[in-house]
Amino acid sequence: MSDAQQRPLRADAARNRARLLDVATEVFTTRGVGVPTEEIARAAKVGVGTLFRHFPTKEALLEAVMVRRLETMAAQTARLIAESEPAEAFFDCFRLLIAQSAGKNDFAQALAAVGVDVHSALRESSTEIQAHLGELLAGAQQAGAVRPELGLPELLALLAGTSQAMEQLRADPPAQERIFEVIFEGLRPR
Repeated sequence: MSDAQQRPLRADAARNRARLLDVATEVFTTRGVGVPTEEIARAAKVGVGTLFRHFPTKEALLEAVMVRRLETMAAQTARLIAESEPAEAFFDCFRLLIAQSAGKNDFAQALAAVGVDVHSALRESSTEIQAHLGELLAGAQQAGAVRPELGLPELLALLAGTSQAMEQLRADPPAQERIFEVIFEGLRPR
């Protein structure tokens, strides 16, 4: 490993990197992954050279944004487990994961198109989120708030499908809320 890879970032460099990730997350999520890196640098108020020092390619920036998003989701799901009642935590987590999934498919497709193994890059955070989901599901089932026969694989499939449905209804928040109502009603015991 080189000295540059071993040394922690200077404070200003760390701030620039964080600002770039914040701006890139916002821009890619709202405007799509086709936005040029120059626009990201301009919006973050840094030079394009600074962007490329932190992220040598646009794909590296996209991957960093996805990893950061999943790490944030993992931390948020852990917080829900620690701070909320099981039923509330489960349904809040479901909403959170759907809200955070906006644009995720576009990110993954853009990375896969240039040969990035998305599953490998995101494995650690995805595994952590799945473990939290398993814990949330078990807690909600023990509390009698979720059907006992629902397993983690079905929950993951339901999250993926709901994410797709919400993408289709992006411009219609009342319709999105109706989707949540239908799904949550179906998740509750009869």
